[in-house]
Amino acid sequence: MTRAEDCIFCNIIERHAPADIVYEDQHSIAFLDIYPLNPGHTLVVSKKHYATLDQMPPEEVGLLFATVAKVMKGVKEAVGADGINIGQSNGKAASQDVFHVHVHIIPRFSQESPGGDIFPNRKKLGKEEMEKLGRKVKSQVRTRS
Repeated sequence: MTRAEDCIFCNIIERHAPADIVYEDQHSIAFLDIYPLNPGHTLVVSKKHYATLDQMPPEEVGLLFATVAKVMKGVKEAVGADGINIGQSNGKAASQDVFHVHVHIIPRFSQESPGGDIFPNRKKLGKEEMEKLGRKVKSQVRTRS
């Protein structure tokens, strides 16, 4: 396993820092978030240290998200959630504050107050702008395949 000495998640994986672990296998670990948005808010973390998702080999991304799916079902049942948000940030500009790949599982409840929109500043793009942006993204995805 690759690890970084000053990484809190690596320290949790190695049991050098405390956490309420709810699931673990050879590739990933899941534990309750210490700053939960809702009860049951859980983090699923790769046991190998990668700062961002795009640094991970595709097969490891698949293993991580297989764990996300498994843990998500357990969290939803455990807290009686009506829905789940899955969150994953890459880079400081995306609000990543621990630079070790992790996925947030956030239980959501029907009775939550309105305004819980996680994408509050969305605006519709025009047809030309969408087509131009689509071509640029397709081109970049193709060069990385």
